[in-house]
Amino acid sequence: MAVWIQAQQLQGEALHQMQSLYGHHFPIEVRHYLSQWIESQTWDSIDLENPQEEFRAKRLLESLVQELQNKAEHQVGEDGFLLKIKLGHYANQLKSTYDRCPLELVRCIKHILYTEQRLVREANDSSSPGGGLLDSMSQKHLQINQTFEELRMMTQDTENDLRKLQHNQEYFIIQYQESLRIQAQLSSLSTLPPADRLLREPALQTKRATVEAWLTREANTLQKYRLDLAEKHQKTLQLLHKQQTIILDDELIQWKRRQQLSGNGGPPEGGLDVVQSWCEKLAETNWQNRQQIRRAEHLRQQLPIPGPIEELLTDLNKQITDIISALVTSTFIIEKQPPQVLKTQTKFAATVRLLVGGKLNVHMNPPQVKATIISEQQAKGLLKKENTRNDSSGEILNNNCVMEYHQATGTLSAHFRNMSLKRIKRSDRRGAESVTEEKFTILFESQFSVGGNELMFQVKTLSLPVVVIVHGSQDNNATATVLWDNAFAEPGRVPFSVPDKVLWPQLCEALNMKFKAEMQSSRGLSEENLVFLAQKAFSSSSINPEEYRSMTMTWSQFNRESLPGRNFTFWQWFDGVMELTKKHLKPHWNDGAILGFVNKQQAQDMLMSKPNGTFLLRFSDSEIGGITIAWVAENPNKAGERLVWNLMPYTTKDFSIRSLADRISDLNHLLFLYPDRPKDEVFSKYYTPPLSKAVDGYVKPQIKQVVPEFATASSDSASGNQTYMDHASSPAVSHSHTYGMYPPSADSMLDGDGDFDLDDTMDVARHVEELLRRPMESQWIGHTQS
Repeated sequence: MAVWIQAQQLQGEALHQMQSLYGHHFPIEVRHYLSQWIESQTWDSIDLENPQEEFRAKRLLESLVQELQNKAEHQVGEDGFLLKIKLGHYANQLKSTYDRCPLELVRCIKHILYTEQRLVREANDSSSPGGGLLDSMSQKHLQINQTFEELRMMTQDTENDLRKLQHNQEYFIIQYQESLRIQAQLSSLSTLPPADRLLREPALQTKRATVEAWLTREANTLQKYRLDLAEKHQKTLQLLHKQQTIILDDELIQWKRRQQLSGNGGPPEGGLDVVQSWCEKLAETNWQNRQQIRRAEHLRQQLPIPGPIEELLTDLNKQITDIISALVTSTFIIEKQPPQVLKTQTKFAATVRLLVGGKLNVHMNPPQVKATIISEQQAKGLLKKENTRNDSSGEILNNNCVMEYHQATGTLSAHFRNMSLKRIKRSDRRGAESVTEEKFTILFESQFSVGGNELMFQVKTLSLPVVVIVHGSQDNNATATVLWDNAFAEPGRVPFSVPDKVLWPQLCEALNMKFKAEMQSSRGLSEENLVFLAQKAFSSSSINPEEYRSMTMTWSQFNRESLPGRNFTFWQWFDGVMELTKKHLKPHWNDGAILGFVNKQQAQDMLMSKPNGTFLLRFSDSEIGGITIAWVAENPNKAGERLVWNLMPYTTKDFSIRSLADRISDLNHLLFLYPDRPKDEVFSKYYTPPLSKAVDGYVKPQIKQVVPEFATASSDSASGNQTYMDHASSPAVSHSHTYGMYPPSADSMLDGDGDFDLDDTMDVARHVEELLRRPMESQWIGHTQS
């Protein structure tokens, strides 16, 4: 439905607000008779701040006038005659008003349409329960834009008043000079003969009295004008400060919070274009008001009149300077954060941006930005304004960068592309704190002036907390520190304090966010998964999720104290699961093939009610980054007895040799993925294609796995004449049998736990291939070669 049709249905205060939009500047009749044409034009595509858009605005003005004239020509009858005259008058009036400033017409119509849409939306929301909540973000943005329009009109009003004040003051000075001239004439009468003096003196004294009376009245009027203007400026600054607080303390802080959560896998923080456009409007309005206040001060100095205005202007000047300073310093931000787990001697990047740089012409003399790494304690001192100018906690290479202005996007930013942390200086650690719990931050600082050196700014901004590591083995624990900080940091905190304990549901939200991001999947952690994690975290057996909602978990429980009976922490276990799944099992997790978060007893209860050969995949309780297959089958040693069997856990080392899908394919006794899906239906698309036929008489070897207790003659014969190497200990249930081509004493590829040693894997594989190539048996070589 057209906006104008809905606008005519407004009632009460909303109708009054809509009617107040119209007047001599744009008659409501024009809106009514040209409603369809007005709403079909692309007013929003015109940039009011770009003088080059004036041509398009001029064309729209001409089209509007032509539409009015056409509408007038088609009016007939007695009533039509009057309307014809009226519309023709409006056409001439609009052409006369906006011919020299067509962009003002565009601004006027945009404001009218925008306000009408807002009033209609608010009316619709109030009539539909819950409707207002659905569009709260756009409502907030509408309010911000509406306030900017109000500020623009207030600033234009004070500009007009300032010009009027200047005109009146100039006329006052002229009259004052006239009074001085009259006084000089009176003084010169003393040189004249008495008769001439008596003849001329009365007229001059009357004239002087008249001028002085006028000057007295006008001086009071000028003083009132000055006070009224200062009062208007005071109201403008109050609204300006309120608007700036909303944008900087709400919108920009929310963007920074989203940026921090994105480090934990949250959704992207989004672009800064909208926030920058608001900040630029703030900068422009701030600067216009500052210039007006300075001009008012100049007029006061030019014509001092006793009164409170001097103190008022001084206060206004301080207020606007503080507002500008807060805007500039708050909009110096880190658009792209440095990595929060930072390894020494490794290249890293970051991007710093000044949101108001283009509008304040900072790019005319591009400032340089310097990056320094400082400790948490130094960051606290910086915020307390303690002298930490030369303090740093390390040395960063390539840590200086000049800000560049990008004309197309209007952004002023510094791109640090090749920084590297050469060395780090650690502080004394507290209690049980490890090096991977120590937080640093990258300090970015710069200095520049605006307004032709009128104002000088020193700006600083701190990166999100950074944990410095020197070896990849520290990455796991460093990530835990970063995750906890990103998830539970509060805006405006003292660097970098976080709560020592949090509610379990809060931690679940952070873990789920991280897990989904690592899997690049919408399949996160289910309520059952989270109950499993709670059981592990709190050594509990309860399956009721409600019991965990009020429980808290401390940082020590999360990643300082080992789980009962284990040599690793809760986080280390969870991170190991994520790493394994991300590297080798991601498609299977996303397909729903991996239950994962199931303990051994739960697996047994689930499988015992299913047919033999049913299996499921669960993460190992006893090993970091391990996954095991549990299945139900007959006990080969006792007829009629059914048991649930568990393979020794697979790890990254195993999957670097043979994938999970191929391993499941190898095990012919695995038939159905829990609850009842044929395994080939689930995994066949991930099977490695069959080996090609013999080349030059040689057959390529193939590594396969078997579980000795379940390797039957039928499974051997089913594999034809292909050769394979049995994994005796690694995947098998029993350690009492060893099958394959090596005796137990020669099985150097297995470690004490029956797992592959990753360092030896490739050597062993090449050894196997070489043995299989030797023409020792006819089963290896199809025909003799010379």
